[in-house]
Amino acid sequence: MTGSHGAAVASSTALDGPVRSTPFGALRPVGFNHVRLNADGFLGAWQYRNAAATITHLIDNLETSGVLHNFRRIADREDGVYIGMDFADTDLYKTLEAIGWESGRRGEVVEAAFVDLAVDLIGRTQAEDGYINTRVQGDPLRDRWSWLIWSHELYSAGHLFQAAIALSRGANDTRLLAVAERFAQRILSDLAERDEAYDGHSEVETALVELSRETGNRAYLDFARIQIERRGHGKLPKHPFGADYFGDHQPLDQVDEATGHAVRQLYYMTGVADLFLETGEPRYLDAAERIWDSAYSTKTYLTGGQGSRHFDESFGDPYELPADRAYAETCAGIASFQWNWRMLLATGRSKYAAEMERVLYNTIAASVGLDGCHFFYTNPLQMRTGHRGAQEGSPSERLSWFECACCPPNLARLIASLHTYVATMDDNGVQLHHLTPGVIESAVQSGAARISVHGDYPWSGHLTLHVQGEGAFELAVRIPEWAQGFSVYIDGAETDTMVRDGYLRLRRDWSSSSVVELRFGLHPELVHAHPRVDAVRGAVALVRGPLVYCLEDADQKPGSVLEDLRIDPSEPIDEIDSTAPEVKVALRTEGRLVRPGSDLYAGDGVPWRTDEAATLTAIPYFAWGNRGQGAMRIWIPTNSN
Repeated sequence: MTGSHGAAVASSTALDGPVRSTPFGALRPVGFNHVRLNADGFLGAWQYRNAAATITHLIDNLETSGVLHNFRRIADREDGVYIGMDFADTDLYKTLEAIGWESGRRGEVVEAAFVDLAVDLIGRTQAEDGYINTRVQGDPLRDRWSWLIWSHELYSAGHLFQAAIALSRGANDTRLLAVAERFAQRILSDLAERDEAYDGHSEVETALVELSRETGNRAYLDFARIQIERRGHGKLPKHPFGADYFGDHQPLDQVDEATGHAVRQLYYMTGVADLFLETGEPRYLDAAERIWDSAYSTKTYLTGGQGSRHFDESFGDPYELPADRAYAETCAGIASFQWNWRMLLATGRSKYAAEMERVLYNTIAASVGLDGCHFFYTNPLQMRTGHRGAQEGSPSERLSWFECACCPPNLARLIASLHTYVATMDDNGVQLHHLTPGVIESAVQSGAARISVHGDYPWSGHLTLHVQGEGAFELAVRIPEWAQGFSVYIDGAETDTMVRDGYLRLRRDWSSSSVVELRFGLHPELVHAHPRVDAVRGAVALVRGPLVYCLEDADQKPGSVLEDLRIDPSEPIDEIDSTAPEVKVALRTEGRLVRPGSDLYAGDGVPWRTDEAATLTAIPYFAWGNRGQGAMRIWIPTNSN
């Protein structure tokens, strides 16, 4: 197999994925091309849909949205003005990153003609001294690095670096890596001695760390550290959103709360976690764990979404989690996934894998339609009847593209690399974090191991693992916190289990192939929010395994208004077949339809409503919005309210 310009793409040698093995990680990623997801599994089907539909859709929109024009405007001196957001270059970079990972997954270069076109165009756009940013280049009113609070120059550079790494590792194509290194050297030369020079939007930090891993150049790692240490001293210009919007309100060692713009905060912490993985300095892990506790104990939605304010796309106060006004940007969900992956590598703690699962199966999965070509920018937990969704920040349905198109290509690059997050290895053996059908091939101390996972997760809690390896090693399988009891059988015999730190740990000689069966209790349940979450007090949500469920107009009694439905917590919850696409298990329970009168407010004793029995049908949140516009809600008032 060959890559662009005749470059061979590795097939048997283990490729590196988005995060290379690190010196201070408790766990190591399995080789990128040594994990394969089954095409008929939930995640595998999503990955194949991403390859078949999403990536092509991105390429088409890079032309029509003006992104490629912006590069031609500089490279070929085309007429016209810059089009789009200041960071529109990253739409191209993230698309190339997705292509790089998809090439590595398939073992052959995909979209080769487009890669040739794009890499050539980027190379010709780059200035002689290495600088590249199409928004700044060609604009006589803009100087380089003069408005880092908003210019996204380093943010855009970070996505260029990650695209270059993906093409290098996945497609064995180093042409863009040469462009990236020239730009990185320009950045270091221009900014290394300027204490106020850090980007208003974090992202370059994690990219610089990975660029250091890819090239062996420690100067990139050192500059990533400089970027993180500079932030928090208030040297960015003052802005009405406040310094915490940019993470510039306190030095890292003093920060104890997740605040500000959610995506900025999460990418910042991803870089901090990467610094720990490379340096082993405890203060970086301490800071990441401290802010993680704030984000996930008081500021995260049931779906894993983060960011409760539309005004500044930010985290709110503790327990400020309105369902209908949830911002929960798709990019924040992806950044959360990336941060938790690094925290999992750093510590081996199951809570980080659990958060990866929650945000993946709910917020991230809901953000893209089942056609792979329509997207949500924000992911609210309620869509009101009659919602006026003309704006792309809170649309009534998924859109094919956005003026601010950061989310679609961000999704594509994550899903193209999704298999690499399933399992890890350490000196003891192999760890399975996500219970998805597929095959994992891993090195262990005694030689090699092969684990084939079969099942219908997340619909079924019954999984079968065919395990074979050379000699003895430990197979660790994460037991989800939602599991309502579980049992384990090895070669048909029930086995005593040892669960430590959230993982079932099976150590034995696997030289003779063995079959491990896991049976989780997987049943629907009602979930209550913390009483300080005022917005949903007195309401409950339906959850089954890793999936959060919602009510959608299409499944309810015709003529009913979704906001008028109440649930009866004392009634059983039945599992039923569903007519909703891609939904294997829907939920049905009983409640009331409470029709209010016309008074906006009413005193005691005023007959302002009627009340009748109603059957409520719920589908997984990820599947909502695929049958046309309509109301939706996750949190359902109880019949006592």
